[in-house]
Amino acid sequence: MRKIIIFCVVLFTAGITSGQLKIGYVDSDTIMEQLPDAQDAQQKINNFIQEWNEELKKLDNEYGKKYKEYDENKLMMSDAKRIEVEKELRELEDEIENYRQKKFGVNGELFSKQEEIMKPIQNKIFGVIQEIAEEEEFDYVFDRSGDIIFLYAKEDYDITNLVLERLQQ
Repeated sequence: MRKIIIFCVVLFTAGITSGQLKIGYVDSDTIMEQLPDAQDAQQKINNFIQEWNEELKKLDNEYGKKYKEYDENKLMMSDAKRIEVEKELRELEDEIENYRQKKFGVNGELFSKQEEIMKPIQNKIFGVIQEIAEEEEFDYVFDRSGDIIFLYAKEDYDITNLVLERLQQ
């Protein structure tokens, strides 16, 4: 909500001081959905996710089998053997959680791969947006699929298709 209020204040102030305000907006979700480079990049990321999920599934299955075997036989195990198997199960749980964090955690590989794969595409898109904004003399260009939401936006200012056309050249 605070961002919307700041946004409105900026627009109001800019409108009063300049008299003429030219605003453009894009829908980055549409651009990402329609841009072949972005689709390819997303597919690469999805392939990593699928590979890592398959590995997690294998580890989970292994844990499930070991736990089932342990549960079925724990009454017949010696104390030493039960402690040993419980330790193995805890280690396997830790391995699963470490793998999950390594791949999908806050600073995990998924974050790094997204940054590595998507950054060049995002830079290309931002460059085209800047070119169009300068050519068309826009005062502001906003992404309407982000945090700032327009309650009303005149279609004349939507430059999403121009960005897509330029990117596909």
